[in-house]
Amino acid sequence: MDTILGPLYIAVSWIIVQFHSFYSLIFDKNSGAAWGLSIVSLVVLIRICLIPLFVKQIKSTRNMQALQPKMKAIQERYKNDKQRQSEEMMKLYKETGTNPLSSCLPILAQSPFFISLYQVLSHIAQNKTVGVIDQPLLESAQKAHIFGAPLAAKFMDSAEKIQSLGASVVDVRVVTIIMIVLMSASQFYTQRQLMTKNVDLTVKTPFMQQQKMLMYVFPIMFAVFGINFPVGVLVYWLTTNVWTMGQQMFVIRRNPTPGSKAFAERQERLRAAGKIVEDPAVVEAKQAAEEARQHRQQPKRQTKSQRQTGSAAPAGGAQNRTRAGSASGDTGAGQGAVKKQSLEKKDAQEGKEKGGASGSRTAKSGQRKGQQRPKHPSKK
Repeated sequence: MDTILGPLYIAVSWIIVQFHSFYSLIFDKNSGAAWGLSIVSLVVLIRICLIPLFVKQIKSTRNMQALQPKMKAIQERYKNDKQRQSEEMMKLYKETGTNPLSSCLPILAQSPFFISLYQVLSHIAQNKTVGVIDQPLLESAQKAHIFGAPLAAKFMDSAEKIQSLGASVVDVRVVTIIMIVLMSASQFYTQRQLMTKNVDLTVKTPFMQQQKMLMYVFPIMFAVFGINFPVGVLVYWLTTNVWTMGQQMFVIRRNPTPGSKAFAERQERLRAAGKIVEDPAVVEAKQAAEEARQHRQQPKRQTKSQRQTGSAAPAGGAQNRTRAGSASGDTGAGQGAVKKQSLEKKDAQEGKEKGGASGSRTAKSGQRKGQQRPKHPSKK
């Protein structure tokens, strides 16, 4: 490992020494502030160089979110043919220009620097020179303490080793625990911020479940492995987590994912600033909906006895209304029957009168028909 990463050890140690030379003009060269700020500056320099990879990571993450429904459809269609499934996945990635590994590029790019810094601090703890750190710089780094904990000390180090670095076990344990908690909390908040604000909630995909799982897995991993990291490495990792959190907050606020909560908040800010002009009909519809929501009254809460009384009263009222309705119905039916009988009598009388008149006319016609003239003898 030392042979492969030897050039990187030299590069990392050289960067730290250059920053240490600068901060020695402000602080004591043997102080934890000079060496601690040198490590922080190393992180900042690395993360600035990784900004292009971070931009690729954002684009890749969004593309993966957009492709999740299509990927799920391919998995369902070719669930019995893994080879065809892989071919269709690669075809989909190629057509859309998506690289699944792009989301891991910043972490992968940081890994060599992280390992190199770990090895440099381990050499300092073992009183060995490394890279451009010679014996005077080695002695200065060993004297550097951050809140009483040496840069090269670990949580799991023995009391003898910690005492050889000029510190106490309690100081080292307290400082490392606080830094591990802060490191895990910053990682959890960063991942939670991504899940709650910068994810399109209208599409439920396995990618969201994966991100939710990582939100809990990463902090646990930091807590487990953190006890084996030197204090200087904890400073490095805590700094990079804080940088990632701030960088992500900036991106979510300025360029959120469409359909996410952060995107809706950004649109509201732009509307308030007058940078987005909506259709007047849409604005009126939103205002009407908001006014209706404000004027809507919620039913008052009632006790159990009030609810029972209220339910009994309508029941009694319903019975009374039913009885009154039946009574009024009976009265109406009776009145209808009387009216019907009177109409039938009137019709009968009119019928008789008409019948008599028609009968007289029929009789007269019968009389006329009965009094016929005798036929002529010649026609017999």
